[in-house]
Formats: sequence, structure tokens, C-alpha cells
Amino acid sequence: MKPILSLLLLFSFLSFSQNQYTVSDTNPYGLPNPEAPEQIKDFEGLIGKCNCKSVSRNQDQTWADPVDMTWEWKYIMNGMAVQDETIKADGKHSGSIRQFIADSSKWYVHYYSSGAPSTTLPTWEGGKKDNGNIVLYRDQKAPNGAEGWFRLTFYDINDTGYKWVGEWTDKTEKVTFPTWKIDCKRERNTVSDVDMIKKNTIAFSRAYMDGDIDALVNMYTEDGKIFPNNRKIMSGKTDLKSYWEIPEGVKILHHKVIPTEITIENDTAYDYGYYEGKTLTKDKKEVAWKGKYLIVWKKIDGNWKIFLDIWNNVTE
Repeated sequence: MKPILSLLLLFSFLSFSQNQYTVSDTNPYGLPNPEAPEQIKDFEGLIGKCNCKSVSRNQDQTWADPVDMTWEWKYIMNGMAVQDETIKADGKHSGSIRQFIADSSKWYVHYYSSGAPSTTLPTWEGGKKDNGNIVLYRDQKAPNGAEGWFRLTFYDINDTGYKWVGEWTDKTEKVTFPTWKIDCKRERNTVSDVDMIKKNTIAFSRAYMDGDIDALVNMYTEDGKIFPNNRKIMSGKTDLKSYWEIPEGVKILHHKVIPTEITIENDTAYDYGYYEGKTLTKDKKEVAWKGKYLIVWKKIDGNWKIFLDIWNNVTE
């Protein structure tokens, strides 16, 4: 039985590691894989679902009436790429697969559409600019034969949505002619308990990296308890602060919590998964670490706080 059990455990671990960042109930749009190029986060501000107005030009070059559509973005391939899909009010679908190729330092975007199926998918190339815009290009001549590109630009990217414009431009990018515009507003639903816990988890990581220990400790209940490696149970704000205090000369460069499952039962929640991080030591060495955790949350005055916090490192 022991060999069989070991194989089952190994299979479970491998299965998790291969799908850790994929779409799930806990992370409905997936997560960026830390092993992917850092540019995987270029589209971070677009991940999720937006309600949009799409406007394109008529044959006489006037602008047509706006068309309602949704635009949804998510991480795919275990967080190594990005996929988006649009659905217009008339039922037509389109989308793309977006991969960053490190060797060329560019994003490659392969577009597909239900209205115009093709055996060869058109491809755009480009990336994120210093101003935060994402700009992609594809060679396309003007009707008069002038050399140029069809340029796609995502801009005004913020928490409430983003804008997009498709336009022909000459090779100098001084002459432009927009043919398609989309204005997107992020879909705002009532924040769920799971979303609140995930938001608090991100805030915990941010406070730890910023060295804001007061903010970090305030995320625990008054009687919150932690169960550190090789230590006794520690309870109360004073003990928690003494534990989390970062030594002088040490900096937390990275901290991220990756929930596997969050279960809500009335005013109690059970949250488990993995965490990862990186520390800069006093002698300026970077030390990476990771582990698994289990947290019990309590909902107090409408906010979720950590009641029990248990974790330990993993070496796999």
C-alpha cells in the first residue's frame, strides 16, 4: 500500500504544479506563472471581464453606431500565456492567444474570429511602452499602396477599464487613420467573500514587502494566532508584531500567496494553498523560499481577518 500511496501523492503534487496557475473557482481568470517572462504581467490591467462599446467605420468613412460587446481576459497554459475573447451583441465571437517570446522581446498575438475562420491566423507583434500603453503592429498597405502598419493600441488602462483603437499608420507613425475604437468599463459585481479574502491576502503581501508591520498585524483578529516552523503557538498583536518585525538591513523583495481553495461557512473561512517569496539578507544575498499554508479567517464587522495562520516551508 505504501508504494501506491506514494505514487498517488506524487501524482497529486505533479498535477497541482502543472495546473497551479490555471483558471479555477478560486482564481476565475487564472494567475501569472512566476516562471514565465516578467512581461506576462503586461496585460495584468486587462485581466477580467469588461462591458464595452465597439465603433467601426462605415464604407463612406463615417462612424457606425456603437455595438455592445463583452471582452474577457484570462491567463492560460498554467499562467504562461494570455487569452482574450470578445462576444458582440449579434453573437459573433473573436479572440486571441498572446505569448511573449523572450528571444525577440516581443508579444505575438494570434487572432481568430467566428465571422471569418482562417487556416492561417493573422499575427500582431509588439509590447508595452514606457507610458503604459500596449501597442501591437501588423504590416498592412494603405488603399493607395503606401507601406504601413495596422496598429492596435490599448491605452487609459486603469481600475475602471481601458480603451482600444485600431488604426492604419505609415512607417513613420506620423500619419494615422483610425478605423475601429472600443471603450471598455470593468464589470463591477458585489464583492464576494472570496474576493475580499483574496484582496486582503494581496494586501498582506504588500504590507510585508513594504515593511509595514502594523498594517500586517492589523489583518489578524485580536486573538489571532500563528504557528511558525519550530516555534510555539504565538497569540495576540504584541507577539505577532515581534515575530513579523523585519530585522534591520533585511528586505522582503517578493511575497505572494497562491490560494488553492477558499471555502466559506457563514462567518468562518478555510483557505489553503502555497506561498513564495524572496529575501535580501544583510550581506546582500537574495534567498528564495516557498511553502504551503492553511488559514482560518473570521468575518468581523464585515471584514475578513486572520484567526489561525499555519505554514511551513517546502523544498520541492
